[in-house]
Amino acid sequence: MSADTSLASVQIQLQDSFLRLVLPTITAETPDQAQSWLDLEQALKNQLRLQDKTWAKNHPVHLVTHDRLLDTRQLQAIADILQDVDLDLQWVETQRRQTAVAAASAGYCVEQSLARPPLVAAEKSAKPIPPLLLKNTLRSGVIIRHGGDVILFGDVNPGSEIIAEGDILIWGTLRGTAHAGVMGNQDAVIMILRLAPSQIRIADVVARVSSDNVDQGQPEVAHITAEGIRLSPARGFKRTK
Repeated sequence: MSADTSLASVQIQLQDSFLRLVLPTITAETPDQAQSWLDLEQALKNQLRLQDKTWAKNHPVHLVTHDRLLDTRQLQAIADILQDVDLDLQWVETQRRQTAVAAASAGYCVEQSLARPPLVAAEKSAKPIPPLLLKNTLRSGVIIRHGGDVILFGDVNPGSEIIAEGDILIWGTLRGTAHAGVMGNQDAVIMILRLAPSQIRIADVVARVSSDNVDQGQPEVAHITAEGIRLSPARGFKRTK
């Protein structure tokens, strides 16, 4: 009975450009974590076995984990199961910070969403979303999305991107794209240890960093002014309204 329930709760939706794989949410009836993971592995294998495999080789997969906590070993196990049927895990959408960190560390694109939408209008005293802290370099093609601040100890390589509703701090070299205040927050800033030719976006304002502006020998902060996005030395920088 439990196996049938697990099988039914694993959803596979074939889109035009990717396959959307939705894992079941954690409930009060969920058994212990070890058994839950074993059931999930088997359910995923069974569900894929039943699919009409019309996708091309290495068809991309967008994995939705909801509130399920997954580590790098479990994400790799899912990737291996998918690879066996010519599917390529590329994107992980999660409500758990630990899963987001594990997915980013494994080199996947990541989107961390809120646990559940509020039932009433948010109060002014509502707690801010905790920052997403990552300690790895983002390779080309990796996209990180987060509803708060993003702190990265590593480089942002060409072709990779960080998108945050809050601020972005890159303790490394920015060679790709950083977009802070994505929902229109013009007070957001991007702090960068080292600049290389790249693209910086704050709210709806875009600036391209040319080779003339790179590597000033000190951390810099990108922020919006009346003239557009400006780079200022991080030392002594004060956010102004």
